[in-house]
Amino acid sequence: MEKTYNPKQIEKKFRLLWKDKNLFSSNSNTSSKSAYCIMLPPPNITGSLHMGHAFQHTIMDILTRYHRANGKQTLWQPGTDHAGIATQMVVERQLATQDITRHEIGREKFTQKIWDWKAQSGGTITSQMSLLGFSVDWEKNRFTMDNGLSNAVKKVFIQLFKEGLIYRGKRLVNWDPILHTAISDLEVINTEEQSSLWYIRYPVTNTNKVIIVATTRPETILGDSAIAVHPNDKRYTHLIGKTIDLPLTNRKIPIIKDDYVDIKFSTGCVKITPAHDFNDYELGLRHHLDVINILTDDAKINNVITSAYTGMDRFKARKQIIQDLDNQGLLEKIEPHKLMIPRGDRTNAIIEPYLTDQWFVKIKPLVQPAIDAIKNRDIRFIPENWSKTYFNWMNNIQDWCISRQIWWGHRIPAWYDDKGNIFVADSLKQAQKQAGEGIILTQDKDVLDTWFSSALWPFSTLGWPEKTPDLSRFYPTNVLVTGFDIIFFWVARMIMFGLKFTGKVPFKDIYITGLIKDGQGQKMSKSKGNVLDPIDLVNGITLKNLLEKRTQGLMQFKMVEKIKKQTRKDFANGIPAFGTDALRFTFAALASFNCDIKFDLKRIEGYRNFCNKLWNASRFVLMNLKGKTIDTNAHLSTADKWILSRLQNTKINVEKHLSDYRIDLMSQTLYEFIWHDYCDWYLELSKPLLQDNTTKPGTQATLIKVLTEIVTLLHPIIPFITEEIFEQCNVITGCNNTSLIIQPHPKVINNLISAKVEAEIKWLQTFILRIRQIRGEMDISPLKWLPCFVQNFNSKDEQYITNNINILNSLAKIESINKLTTTEQAPESATALVNNMKIFIPLAGLIDKSQEIIRLNKEIGKLEKLKSQFKSKLDNDKFIKGAPKTIINIEKERLATTLSAIHDFNNQLNKISSL
Repeated sequence: MEKTYNPKQIEKKFRLLWKDKNLFSSNSNTSSKSAYCIMLPPPNITGSLHMGHAFQHTIMDILTRYHRANGKQTLWQPGTDHAGIATQMVVERQLATQDITRHEIGREKFTQKIWDWKAQSGGTITSQMSLLGFSVDWEKNRFTMDNGLSNAVKKVFIQLFKEGLIYRGKRLVNWDPILHTAISDLEVINTEEQSSLWYIRYPVTNTNKVIIVATTRPETILGDSAIAVHPNDKRYTHLIGKTIDLPLTNRKIPIIKDDYVDIKFSTGCVKITPAHDFNDYELGLRHHLDVINILTDDAKINNVITSAYTGMDRFKARKQIIQDLDNQGLLEKIEPHKLMIPRGDRTNAIIEPYLTDQWFVKIKPLVQPAIDAIKNRDIRFIPENWSKTYFNWMNNIQDWCISRQIWWGHRIPAWYDDKGNIFVADSLKQAQKQAGEGIILTQDKDVLDTWFSSALWPFSTLGWPEKTPDLSRFYPTNVLVTGFDIIFFWVARMIMFGLKFTGKVPFKDIYITGLIKDGQGQKMSKSKGNVLDPIDLVNGITLKNLLEKRTQGLMQFKMVEKIKKQTRKDFANGIPAFGTDALRFTFAALASFNCDIKFDLKRIEGYRNFCNKLWNASRFVLMNLKGKTIDTNAHLSTADKWILSRLQNTKINVEKHLSDYRIDLMSQTLYEFIWHDYCDWYLELSKPLLQDNTTKPGTQATLIKVLTEIVTLLHPIIPFITEEIFEQCNVITGCNNTSLIIQPHPKVINNLISAKVEAEIKWLQTFILRIRQIRGEMDISPLKWLPCFVQNFNSKDEQYITNNINILNSLAKIESINKLTTTEQAPESATALVNNMKIFIPLAGLIDKSQEIIRLNKEIGKLEKLKSQFKSKLDNDKFIKGAPKTIINIEKERLATTLSAIHDFNNQLNKISSL
């Protein structure tokens, strides 16, 4: 093995090997009795993998590699989503740089340009997934607009239409006035913003009285259909059933009662505008109110009510309407008011509830089987608490708007004649058969919501509606790994459609992961300049390139400078190359059940150190075995038996944690076993054992056996370094094993578990640590040999001393162990306990008592000065009130560390003084 661990070189080698040998194929192990399948949530083709992708993909790869190693026929199904609106916007921006619009080149040429762009950029995600070692079956790569998947989309649409579960109707939708399309709730970002409450005086018809109504959207007054009050509000009961003269219009609208109204908010009166508010729309249906749309598709005032504001932008009209109301004495007052503003995630435009003709899925008939699937445990959420979120949404579900007014996506398979009759079919030819010869048909211009095709993903990718071998073998799939933010928009719809069209659940487990945030717990975003690119963490990036990357496309000077300043502070030397395995281990360690997951670079540094430690440990083992014959039947020492026992317990815990989806605990278990048990202890224990011809053969066999099983256990998490070490182990043992990726997962051997052996080595470790502690406290060189006395020992202690005398001499640097009776006086010594047994290390000649006291007092004096400085700063009110919390916490940590050090030095001084 190379002296230094070089992840880049190793990763390139095995990426090529896995690809050349097609080791990710789901067609292998076809004779196995069981199959295992994970569907990759298809990333959009608009860009590259972000930290959330890399995190979730690492979890999926760990599960896939583990089950592949357990002999299952595994399919990790890859693919990408066409991402209708997002992708269309990318290509439209490209055209805009040439001063061209999609309307100028037409639908056919525009969609061809998107296909061209997809062909160019589609390889980005594939190459990134390969770089990160993800073992998806690339032969089965799918795209939501592949022919097979598109045919599945048509079949589902047609069947639902025939059953009356898809219909076309005029309803309120989220409308983006920039994109001119309906969008899903997921594409709406609600943020709290400062606005106003306008109090408007509505004259009661044929009286001199008014009703005062507060509104946040005065421009929609033109579309008001009623004023609502609470039935129990005594202030207004006498007005219920009367009408008001709607300001700025020639209309009269009724005063109605409804429990929806909050008596305590503002004046207790609410203007009802069914065409421009989702809650008002539902109330309007209950009371059979007029639904009056006052806006055009680009959010300008239309001419339906009055021509006074026709053509005005909604916000310009707002100002004019407020002025006109004031001029007429109908504006009571204006108050500042914070409210949630819905904005489109692509355009940042304020979204309008907009009344328009759209296609909808009548969703409630599909809901109950999907609810029962969770209640009956046919599907389980992990963690289970997410089922409450799921039920809450499903029990309040509304019909699903599935049409989008864009060009990129699955075209709605519906045609119209000149009378508006609808013919739904999978082709124009079939639609023509329905309409009759000679009837001119025009296809619907809309495309389907991206989530419609995504809802079919678990079975359409496997060949449905055809009865393919893959569909039979891998459906239902085993687990879906996804984020909590799309439980409503994707997970629930996959369950509904899976049950509807296959009669089976689409997956058995839903593992909901947390959201990756930065080290301070902030959401990663371009505007904050805290985005980390997983590829940069693998390959490294210079500060210059990182600054360019984080500020690219940002126009505001202040924001750019702020991001640059913070980036220079956080990454003064850029980001070093950590390698793929270190990143993957970090993701595994972070895979807890928490909603928010902090990604701190110190963690990945720590796991890079772990990879280095594993590499160096492997070099030690292989160097000591090179050219040696391994005797697998050799006699084993207590230390050999101990590490084998600890290994079996580690395997048990790894399997338990994996079955519970606690990837974090799995990685922690392996980390602690390898770092502490194997590297820190067993390798040290092996050194004296390798010098003894009696114990040498057994230790050699144990070293290589445990190392081979360690890399096999670690392989699902860190596949590259483990492949390299496994290959080197094969050279030493003379085995012709193929790639580690297809090696069987190590099985637990119960008869190797020994509580007796583990108790003995625990005793030995404690003895050695107590001696090392004395050396540290007394500032005695770790190389100096020490005499040792023991007292108050029992027969087991005596036996352990006899069994392990060579190891104690070697690792604790003890020149002799002398036994004292309970009445014998120990020499002037430093003392320690191992259970009830006392250990004495005579200090005569080891330290100069007076000089050591002088040294310790000097150290304590320095620390006392530091304590005064930190305490003075923290006692300063000006500092506490003015400094950032992070700085204050740092000072508190420094004070606590200093106090702890003073305490330790005083204890040491007392011990020395008492000698």
